[in-house]
Amino acid sequence: MSMIIFDMDITCDVKIINYKHMKSISFILPVILLLMATVVNCQNTNEITDPELTEIWEPQPPVVEPVDVHGEPPEDAVILFDGTSLDNWVGADGSEPQWIVEDGHMTVNPGTGGITTRQEFSDIQLHIEWRAPEVIDGEGQGRGNSGIFLQERYEVQVLDNWENPTYSNGMNGSIYKQHIPLANPAKRPGEWQTYQIFFKSPVFDENGDVEEPAYITVMLNGVLIQNNVEIFGNTEYIGPPSYEEHGPAGIHLQDHSDRVSFRNIWIRELDEEIRFKDGIWRDPQ
Repeated sequence: MSMIIFDMDITCDVKIINYKHMKSISFILPVILLLMATVVNCQNTNEITDPELTEIWEPQPPVVEPVDVHGEPPEDAVILFDGTSLDNWVGADGSEPQWIVEDGHMTVNPGTGGITTRQEFSDIQLHIEWRAPEVIDGEGQGRGNSGIFLQERYEVQVLDNWENPTYSNGMNGSIYKQHIPLANPAKRPGEWQTYQIFFKSPVFDENGDVEEPAYITVMLNGVLIQNNVEIFGNTEYIGPPSYEEHGPAGIHLQDHSDRVSFRNIWIRELDEEIRFKDGIWRDPQ
């Protein structure tokens, strides 16, 4: 006699093995019920509903001593936040932002939603300083959590990772659930930290398909943590990333219910014409 065995992973494999002692209806009935449940659960084998399936815990990047970075904006920089107002930003659904501006920085006002730059960008160099709350509250992803979303969809994680373990593809400096940072140069809670981000936007063809993916380089507190890595698509909390065609878009700062602060935010737009030309001399003959 045979018995059907169900491998209940996301591939929903079905296996057959011999079983010589399955004779009673009390054993057969649970198998039938299991079969019915499995068919329902596996109608769409590509659908992932558990966010933990995309969490990677190993390897954990080495801890590296951070350095202070002084980020004076160059003359061609666009100042996104100078410590005085949120005039260059909009709140959720285009409303006026409700974050708190005081003492030269702005702080997430939990529950009011994220904020997005009014101006849209493509290829950029971004400088942004941030600070997790000095008083430690929570652990893992629930401690000093925010995010910097380039073109409103590709997230560089902001998280208090000072002696605060979490899944490595979701820690501070990760390209969220896509790339683990090369190092962890986190500062203590309450200290200002600096991101320097260099981003090349994706290119789509006339059919909306990806012709060239996005790439990103990130430095945190003077330490290289992402080295020109490919972005695989929109940041997703559940399931794998994928691209959707888009054009220039804003920089979005996330409200993740933690009172993370930001200051000294400026950006440089990179020359796209130069990007798509090489510097190789070619003989006109």
